[in-house]
Amino acid sequence: MGALHEGGTVGQMLMTAIARYPDRPAIADNHTRWSYRDLGAAAGRMIAVFRALGLKKGDGVALLASNRVETWGVVTAAAIMGLRYTPLHPLAAEDDQAFIVEDAEIKTLVVEGAKFAERGRALKARVGGLQHLLSFGPMAGARDFLAEMASVAPATLKDEGEAEAICWLAYTGGTTGRSKGVMIAHRCIVNMATLIYADWDWPEATRYLAATPITHAGGVNIFPTLMRGGFVRVLPGFDLETYCRTIQEEKINAVFLVPTLVYALIDAHEMRARYDLSSLQMIVYGAAPMSPDRLLEAMRIFGPVFVQMYGQTEAPQCITTLRKVDHDAAHPRRLGSCGRANPLVDVKLFDADMNEVERGQPGEICLRGALVMNGYWKRPEATQEAFRGGWLHTGDVAVEDEDGYYYIVDRTKDMIISGGFNIYPREVEDALMSHPAVASAAVIGVPDDKWGEAVKGFVVLKSGAVADFETLHAHVRAKRGGPWAPKSIDFVEAIAVTGLGKVDRKALRAPYWQGRTRRVA
Repeated sequence: MGALHEGGTVGQMLMTAIARYPDRPAIADNHTRWSYRDLGAAAGRMIAVFRALGLKKGDGVALLASNRVETWGVVTAAAIMGLRYTPLHPLAAEDDQAFIVEDAEIKTLVVEGAKFAERGRALKARVGGLQHLLSFGPMAGARDFLAEMASVAPATLKDEGEAEAICWLAYTGGTTGRSKGVMIAHRCIVNMATLIYADWDWPEATRYLAATPITHAGGVNIFPTLMRGGFVRVLPGFDLETYCRTIQEEKINAVFLVPTLVYALIDAHEMRARYDLSSLQMIVYGAAPMSPDRLLEAMRIFGPVFVQMYGQTEAPQCITTLRKVDHDAAHPRRLGSCGRANPLVDVKLFDADMNEVERGQPGEICLRGALVMNGYWKRPEATQEAFRGGWLHTGDVAVEDEDGYYYIVDRTKDMIISGGFNIYPREVEDALMSHPAVASAAVIGVPDDKWGEAVKGFVVLKSGAVADFETLHAHVRAKRGGPWAPKSIDFVEAIAVTGLGKVDRKALRAPYWQGRTRRVA
């Protein structure tokens, strides 16, 4: 019966939209505007180039690019062709990206030459299995993808994906210091897009703006937007004035923002006076906790337009949702919630022994359903641990109230969420301790009004060694990337440890989180 019940792929979902709405505007950046027909033709040309390089179903392709129409073209072409697609985060360090390209067995890397030429060449030189380097535009050491697309006829769009095959191999940080590849099947993304399409209060004719990377969370809402025949406008980054002007000019009615960017909009009194943002009917936020007080402030300014999504790479983006109707000023406590479980997701809270906790008691958020990943790439032990007891373990501890709303109160993992970035202390500690002056280091997240959490380091210097904050900040930034660089460092004589000799993060965090009911806000 297996094959009878298989079906529903990302390629089919995108091809259906292309066929249904050929003359509608599909996606635009600062330079190019594509109709749905144009998107289909571009994907067809990309597929023709990929095939000419010898790429076939199941091969790995990676992308390092900012937000532009061709970025989404690669996502579309890879899905239709049945390739394993791996996005590289634009802000990550070279070592991390090289590890991912090698671990994911990437055969072809596509880069935006104008921004990532040097990094692209470095990755090609470092990773032996990387056969092809393509660039959007001319770039020394790479094939010009745009020129090659222009010289071929578009391949006929024929879906080669399979519901249970890997569509995205997306990497998420690991407590051991190395990222893990999350095997996201076509089934997961189709399920995610369907849930978001059906369960959220979308504007009638969706005009969606993305300024955060569409290779990551910013791209999640492109799928339901295209399913609805809507329009997507992308910006290469978040510049406040450009963002507000684009909302006004394009009559944008739906956006996705991490909380720090929502705060920027709240505080931008002059920009809100200068530009008409009244077209906004839905502001989706997620990827980090948001201050309930600031959320209430935002609701007063923008009205009942907010939707919160909670998910993780292993169960993409919609484990729970706090819908527009749930953002009720008459229930201010609820604004600290991550919402209710989505209708196609089975969510329970368990204690350490896999017993379901009573309502009102803290337990780890665990879930089952078609949204859940296939497991970790080449990591059977990590997969077994994540799926123990037959449930996906999120690592987040929550309390459920009498109305079914979940409140995240802590993490079983030590992950820090700063400005929407998932940062594991071990990653920063390893970078700090790679400096010759550092004897030992510990890292925690501390409350921060702008970033949600800020990375804070505790450093013990080697005897006779000298180093200051600026030196170590620059060192981590160069080694890991900007988001990982500590916002503050305490130089101490010793770091608190538990009876087992492990860093006692609980003791380190306590002074900063004292008196806060929401441990991760």
